[in-house]
Amino acid sequence: MSYFKAKLGFASAIALVAGMGIAQAANTSLTVAMQLEPPHLDPTSAAAGAIDNVVYSNIFEGLTRFMGDGSVVPGLAKSWDVSDDGTVYTFHLQSGVKFHDGSAMDAEDVKFSLDRARAEDSTNAQKGLFKGITDVSVVDPMTVKVMLDGPNGNFLFNMAWGDAVIVAPETIADIKTNPVGTGAFTFSGWVQGDKIDLTRNPDYWGTAAKLETATFKFISDPTAAFAAVMAEDVDVFSGFPAPENLPQFEADARFNVLVGSTEGETILSTNNKMPPFDNVKVREAMSHAIDRQAIIDGAMFGYGTPIGTHFAPHNPAYVDLTGNSNYDPALAKKLLAEAGFADGFTTTLKLPPPSYARRGGEIIAAQLRAVGIQTEISNLEWAQWLEQVFRSKDFGLTIVSHTEPMDIGIYAKPDYYFQYDNPDFQALMDKLNKTTDPAMRTTLLQDAQKTISMDYVNGYLFQLASMSVAKAGVVGLWQNSPTQAVDLTAVYWSE
Repeated sequence: MSYFKAKLGFASAIALVAGMGIAQAANTSLTVAMQLEPPHLDPTSAAAGAIDNVVYSNIFEGLTRFMGDGSVVPGLAKSWDVSDDGTVYTFHLQSGVKFHDGSAMDAEDVKFSLDRARAEDSTNAQKGLFKGITDVSVVDPMTVKVMLDGPNGNFLFNMAWGDAVIVAPETIADIKTNPVGTGAFTFSGWVQGDKIDLTRNPDYWGTAAKLETATFKFISDPTAAFAAVMAEDVDVFSGFPAPENLPQFEADARFNVLVGSTEGETILSTNNKMPPFDNVKVREAMSHAIDRQAIIDGAMFGYGTPIGTHFAPHNPAYVDLTGNSNYDPALAKKLLAEAGFADGFTTTLKLPPPSYARRGGEIIAAQLRAVGIQTEISNLEWAQWLEQVFRSKDFGLTIVSHTEPMDIGIYAKPDYYFQYDNPDFQALMDKLNKTTDPAMRTTLLQDAQKTISMDYVNGYLFQLASMSVAKAGVVGLWQNSPTQAVDLTAVYWSE
């Protein structure tokens, strides 16, 4: 009898171990859903935040990097020295770093990446990050010297952006469809319209990822997003597009709901060179026609913080300027009449796919209509929006969330898509870039916020909340979004 019990116990133990093995294998993969599919996978040549969502830190890395709390820490540079005058940064690179094709990452790759980003023909969407660089030189294979035209208090911060990642000249030709980086995951496949697959990098120079594989799935429809999460077809939905469903997930023990802050200033972007928006009084009138809270409640179901300028409320330098553009339809009509548009006018409102834009656009169209501004709404796919609005500047109004970290500097670029050209503001940002004193930087940042608020460059709506839903066992996701990224390098399943 004891023999058979022993045999049964041994067999049960084998079955248990086998079962554990199966469970463990299942729990080293993760499926992350997102609403927007990237147009391609080169973060150094496009403005689409969906690219960084997939590749930031996972596939590509920079000299420095953002952590989930917004801090900037060493990345491919393990340390750096700064000259006394603040114009020379000497970066000491991590040792043993390899690109995913097996080639060594060294100082020549850093020089190539920075020179490419700042070149005259560069297509980098954030070329201004590299504007102050006058020279990049290789000291030795593990040391790079970067010369600046003046002190730049933002330089290490700038180098943490996804637009500043290090790439290799040997693989640059195919980077958009076959990205080769140095990160904790390698690119393993892309089914257009469906998913992107990543695999753990076995030769990663840093702390290895705990996940063996990860899949990014693209689900644009909010109803389909809800169904996919409820059916547990996905493990995480980053940037969940239907905030009205969050209370249902919060009440379900199978899920965790993560609500945090982002760097996403959601704005009614205005073409400042297109009549009648070249008239500041018209832009001011439009700002007073907008009821921010109605948009937050109607489009975001209460998730979002009202803003009156292009700056994140969680930043210590933030100034609350919502009073400059408070909801006042009577004042809006008065200003329109003073500007010569007593009978109103008609313009375009081109909306990208995110729910905040599509839902918010309908609400804003009704608010503008109430003061005499008629809008012709066009719902665009992301690639169409990038081409028509961002590149071709063929729009009157649009709604988009700018998720790049502390990006008020875009208002100093006259050729940026909303085409704001103010030499005084440009000089202010130039002074900010050359200032390292923290107190003075705060003053300059506050002056910058006030300038664009009083110029009514855009309609400032709300700071986008970070809203994600994850299965209860998923650990290590960012709650806040200091940059647009779904960083999976420290994500794992709890036992």
